[in-house]
Formats: sequence, C-alpha cells, structure tokens
Amino acid sequence: MIGPMPISSPSPVHDSSFRSVYVWLAAAAGALGGLLFGYDWVVIGGAKPFYELYFHLDTSALEGWAMSCALIGCLVGAVSSGALSNRFGRKRLLTLAAFIFALSSLGTGLASQFSVFVAWRMLGGYAIGLASGISPMYIAEISPAHLRGRLVSLNQLAIVFGILLAQVVNWLIARPVAPGATAQEILLSWNGQWGWRWMFAVTAVPSLLFLFATFLVPESPRWLAAKGRERQALQVLDRLGGPVYARQVIDDLKAASGAESQHSVWRELTSPGMAKVLLLGVTLAVLQQWCGINVIFNYAQEIFAAAGYKVSGILFNIVITGTVNVVFTIISLAAIDRYGRRFLLLGGVSGLVIIYTILGACYRLNIQGKPMLVLVLAAIACYAMSLAPVTWVVIAEIYPNRIRGAAMSVAVTALWIGCFLLTYAFPSMNASLGTAGVFWTYAAICLAGLLFLYMRLPETRGKTLEEIEIAFQSKGVA
Repeated sequence: MIGPMPISSPSPVHDSSFRSVYVWLAAAAGALGGLLFGYDWVVIGGAKPFYELYFHLDTSALEGWAMSCALIGCLVGAVSSGALSNRFGRKRLLTLAAFIFALSSLGTGLASQFSVFVAWRMLGGYAIGLASGISPMYIAEISPAHLRGRLVSLNQLAIVFGILLAQVVNWLIARPVAPGATAQEILLSWNGQWGWRWMFAVTAVPSLLFLFATFLVPESPRWLAAKGRERQALQVLDRLGGPVYARQVIDDLKAASGAESQHSVWRELTSPGMAKVLLLGVTLAVLQQWCGINVIFNYAQEIFAAAGYKVSGILFNIVITGTVNVVFTIISLAAIDRYGRRFLLLGGVSGLVIIYTILGACYRLNIQGKPMLVLVLAAIACYAMSLAPVTWVVIAEIYPNRIRGAAMSVAVTALWIGCFLLTYAFPSMNASLGTAGVFWTYAAICLAGLLFLYMRLPETRGKTLEEIEIAFQSKGVA
C-alpha cells in the first residue's frame, strides 16, 4: 500500500534563481491546449439545435451520435499520446494538437454532409485527447517544485475559461429566434445556415494562437534528458531556473534513473510496484468523472428554474455556474502549493459526499427554491477547488520520468472511458433510481474515492519530480 507516506524534504532551491516570467509564459502557452479542450468540448452545445435541423437528425440515436462521436477521437488521442510524446517529444505533440484543432474546427464549420461533420468532430476529439494528456505533463516537466501545483493547475483554469469562451461566443453568434418560429423557418435563418458553422469555425482563432505559441516554448528538459540529450536539457533548464538549478535537476535525474528498470516501458508499467502507482492515477482520473459533477451540470437548468429564475439556460450558465467554476479554480491555484494536494482533494471530495447526500434528500422530500441553488453552487465550488485541477497535477507528477508519457496515456484514457461510461449510464440510472437515487449513488462513489485517497495518496507538495520518484522507489512502490 502506498499510504499517505511522507516524502523527504526537498533540496533547497532559491526562488530568486528562477526566470519566473519565462516559466509562467511557457506554462501558459502549454495550457492553451486546455483552453481549446474546454472550448471545443462545449461549443457543440450552442450549435446543437441548428446543425440538427441542417442535417435532418430526427432520431435520438443520430442526435446522440453527433454529440458523442468526438469521444471516440478523444480515446484514440489519449491512447496514442504516450507513445507519440515519448518518441517525438512533448513540444511536437502540442504543435500537432494545435494544428488539428485549427484544421478540424474549419472542417466542421464547412461540412456539407453529416458523415463529414462526424469525421471532423472525431478528428477534433483526437486533438482533445492529445491535449488532455500532453499539456499537464509538459507543464509539470518544465515547472520548479515550488510552483508546479499552480502551474499545472493553469491547465484546468484554461479549460474553464475555454468553456466560458465557447458559451459567450455561441451567445454572441446566435441571433434571436422569433417566438413561434417553425423548424423550417429556423433552418432557413442565419442560425440554421451560417450561425452554427461560425460557432465551430471561430475555434481556429485560439487554435492558431496556440500553434504559434508552441514554436516559442522550449522542449521538455526531462524528455530531452531521457533521450540522452543532456546538453540541450541543461540549456533549457538554465533558461528556466539558472545554471545551479539546471545542474541540480540533471543530477537528480541521474540519481533517479540509476534505479530504473531496463525492461520495456509497458512491462515496467505492469510491474507489481509500478502497478500500484498506476492504479492511483487511474482511480483519481476516473473519480474526477464519476464524482457526479456532470449530474450537477445536467440538472443545473432544472434546479435554477426550481429556484425561481427565469433567465435563459445558457446565459444563466455563463453568469452563475461558469463564474463559480472560474472563481474557485483561481482559488485552488493559490491554495495548491500552500496547503497541498491531499488537503484539497480530501476536503473537496468530503464536501461532495455531504452535498450529494443532502441534495438526494431534498429531491426525495420535494424541497425547491434557493436551498437547491446554494447546494448546486457549493458542489461546483468543491469540484473546482479539488478534483478538477488537482487530478491533473497529481497524475502529471507521480510517475517516473522514463515512463511518464505512457503512464499519463493510461490515466487519461481511463478518464475518457469513465466520461463515456458516465454519459452512457446516466439516462438509465436516472430512470431506474430517480433523481434522489442518482445523487445518493454518486455520494457513495465519492465516499469510496475518499477512503481510497486517504489510504493511498501521498503529499507531493514542494517536491521535485525526481524526489517523488526516488521516494516511491525507496518504498518499493515503483
């Protein structure tokens, strides 16, 4: 059992030695992959009523396929990200993801047939799968220990801003629909012919910004070192933190690699010690999806309506849920390197257990109004401060350097499989268990996750990636 084991104190590093502006800019450039991840994932919601009319999607099966086909691409992207990033480097994969984002957004916007639309959406999903694994890993590998939590959390903040940006863009592009307008009138309107196309095509603008940024950032120094390119790794580390820091990281990498297995990457992943670390990352990734927050977002409009609000669902989502999500994600950035990963995760998941239990009871007792609004916003706040950002931080830092790409690929693939299963299972769960039962089920899942994290999750705050790796090795874990 890993347990909440202590990890030895980190080697002293002077904060003043770091090129703080350069490090933050490089991390922000890497996080643009998260922004496009969030944007591309949500933009389809605003376009949905219009492309469905354009392509004559008149069955629930076709409507569901249009919404979920990108998940296939996500899975393929996540599965391939490890092998590709290990072979070609983190930077090149970020460039590839940015290029595919730009290409697929234009292709989706120009699609004249449904099959073509689906193909471009799946390609866009592939870019999401790549970015979701590569961006947090890249940021972790260029970050100094004392800033790593905040810098990797930039990826989640970018995802949240991407979601907000998509909602705002959709709202600005869509033109008001006349009351009582028929389906044919909507189809022949701006929204039905051009509006939904622009919603997708506008994604090319931030995609090209991301593409340009990837040419300016350095390659991951830890990937360079793993490939035997020590001189280049030293140059990058010197730009990030100065010569003393660069030499220290290289020495730590050599110390950590001295105990590494000479087996193949995939054989090493399944070794008894490494399997425990892999299980930790996979469980945390799945818990991020199965914690029930998607139920909260699915029920948001209904809950807000019950609270007496009459504003349109999408605008209210921008103003309320989106704002809460952003605000508490920013709070997590300030807290993660001060209070640690364990504190935020255990606190946030505990809060979800309590909130879901109460929400289930409220539904069972038919309670409506502002109490429901307060509870749903509290759940979003708990998630935004804990599982949303901290999951990406932990799975990016707990794996050894040599197999980090492959291990991240497994964890992110598990995340997307969890997302797919959640999406697939929710309608039948809701029909068989009722809303109260659904919330109580997710409370039970969160409770199980809480117990697992309490027993297995170590605190990694303030430790270099190499110190974390050596600590696991000394415990016989990796």
